[in-house]
Amino acid sequence: MKRRNLLRGALAAGLTAPALAALTAARTDVDQTLSPDTPQDLADLEAAAESYGYGYRGKAPTRVLANLATDFTTLRPHLTVPQPAPIRTRLCRTAGQMAGMTAIVLHDLGSRQQSRAWFATAARAAAESGDDQLHAWVLSREAMVPLNYGAPRAAAELADQARLAAGTRPTAAATLAAAVAARAYALNHQPEQARAALSAADALMNRLPQRERSDTWLTYSEQKHHVHLSHAYTTLGDTARAHESQQRALELSAPTSTMTRTLLHIDAAACSHHDGDSEEACRRTVAALSGLPAGYRIGLVRRRAQDLYEAIPAQHRHEPAVRELRNVLAA
Repeated sequence: MKRRNLLRGALAAGLTAPALAALTAARTDVDQTLSPDTPQDLADLEAAAESYGYGYRGKAPTRVLANLATDFTTLRPHLTVPQPAPIRTRLCRTAGQMAGMTAIVLHDLGSRQQSRAWFATAARAAAESGDDQLHAWVLSREAMVPLNYGAPRAAAELADQARLAAGTRPTAAATLAAAVAARAYALNHQPEQARAALSAADALMNRLPQRERSDTWLTYSEQKHHVHLSHAYTTLGDTARAHESQQRALELSAPTSTMTRTLLHIDAAACSHHDGDSEEACRRTVAALSGLPAGYRIGLVRRRAQDLYEAIPAQHRHEPAVRELRNVLAA
């Protein structure tokens, strides 16, 4: 009451300095009861998340991981204070994207436990943001951890959850979920389910809006589609279709996409094994690994090459090409 009377009295004399000071004090009081302003660096963090979505672009995975961790640390304090609902939504969406991409890099480096922990954080952030497509994307990418490290049943369960979260609209997340499910079913010796999921992925890809077809981790490009198809068809032993997807994916992959191109070459080597030429499969795998910088011969790449070696029957392990692959993997 006293402050209101002082304000009224000050304004009665016109827009004098005391009156303006009283007005400022009144506005400040109201501001303090309202939600905070948009964090000044939120737009920068959203732009950083978009930039990380373009992948490694020739940079070592460990360097990308360090940059992601730095920006995620910048983001964290904004989540610990009250925010307007729209700002909180943007913060959670950005946190979900960055945590998911951190998990992807950790997965590629072979740190499965840390990758799963970051995916859990990403899933919580995506759920809080209310973005079903982001949540489906996180689940799909998380499914690739057990998919690539020997647990196809768990991968299929996560991929099924992702498909449910994404719904039936042709979105990047829905297409990715169907493609990952196809790979998991193929590894789990469920060929009918795998082919049904491949058909669903193709149908979604054909209807996917152009804005969701860019070549990033957060969207779903034709290149990415053929990378998934390559692995699914290779696992199914459908080497003709696998080779078609490998060729198309390589055509669409940038020369700096070192890890992706290497995985495609290992898929091609696995096709040679399926077609009965295990020595050629080993030679091609050795060539793929030998052309890599040391920082890339770990994690997912090494696991995929190890899987091929372990698929070689014991009676062929004495052959020179098989022994060479074993030595490269042991180095």
